[in-house]
Amino acid sequence: MLKDIDFKKVTDLAVAVVPDEAGSPTDPEQYKVYLINTGIEPITSVMVSSHGYGTVDGKEVKTSAIRQLIELIGGQQFIAVEIITEELKQINNQFWVSYYQRGELFDKKYVFVTESINEEFFTLIPLLGKKGVMIR
Repeated sequence: MLKDIDFKKVTDLAVAVVPDEAGSPTDPEQYKVYLINTGIEPITSVMVSSHGYGTVDGKEVKTSAIRQLIELIGGQQFIAVEIITEELKQINNQFWVSYYQRGELFDKKYVFVTESINEEFFTLIPLLGKKGVMIR
């Protein structure tokens, strides 16, 4: 049972959304989503489940769930895991991350709420050296 699992408190993992300077010819306004291991110890078996949901023009919108496994994120390292397009900024973007560190299981849900991916909320993201929105 899920209630029987002793999840440890996440302190060294952040999720950041940063403008993608490269963009794409079809969507120049896009953003990269990064997992950032701010700690010095590596994390392993990182499972990321992401999806978007919300209301746009009075209609409920829900994106497909994307799941991916990342074997290792070293200490003080980061990895890009997804792209968010301009239209997805209008809805909530959720990232549920589970991983192991020192043989213990960690789990946390990060939600970038509607319109939070906005320059008004940008800050300098540690390790990346770029501006964006980050949740610790």
